[in-house]
Amino acid sequence: MDRDDRNNLILLELYLIVVIWSAWEPYGRLVWLMQSLAAHIVVLFLILTYRRFRFTTFIYAVILVHMTVILVGAHYTYSRNPLFDLIKVEIGLSRNYYDRVGHFFQGFGPALMAREILIRGNHVRRGRMLSFIVVSMCLGMSAFYELLELGTAYLLGLPVEVVMGMQGSSWDSQWDMLMALIGSIAALAFFSRIHDKVIKSIGEHKKK
Repeated sequence: MDRDDRNNLILLELYLIVVIWSAWEPYGRLVWLMQSLAAHIVVLFLILTYRRFRFTTFIYAVILVHMTVILVGAHYTYSRNPLFDLIKVEIGLSRNYYDRVGHFFQGFGPALMAREILIRGNHVRRGRMLSFIVVSMCLGMSAFYELLELGTAYLLGLPVEVVMGMQGSSWDSQWDMLMALIGSIAALAFFSRIHDKVIKSIGEHKKK
């Protein structure tokens, strides 16, 4: 087991700790399952494909942050996060905005994941076209997730306002997609150079 494998294993252990915390006396068991399911599917997929394609530890750390945001939302529900309830009261906001954070990371994390797959697979050269494709992929994934949430709520008979965190806003889905768009753009704008250095270090390591 090399250093990267050890670091990735530590990240996985941290994820499991967050899962245990999140599953301990959540707001609702069924709601927790539905809202945390995406995180479990993503992590399971990454484990099953680890030998075939291993992301950089940088990406796994980003994924851990994203999954933590999801699991915190699953524990409290996105409309009842206590920290953001406090912010709501202190600033005089009209709603709990934790769901906006969740959808920001819905664009942020996948953007860097998609970028690494496209670069390391030599599918797209670095440049504006790469950024355009990544942002478009994230926006499409966000729209699909909104449809999936809505369909699941109706099929299972769950309260739509709990599952989707609408909080009385008829434009909530559009705001969620906008936040995912902003998240993907922010990821590329602020972390592309760091990401490039990490990817370059992998190539240099393989040459040794």
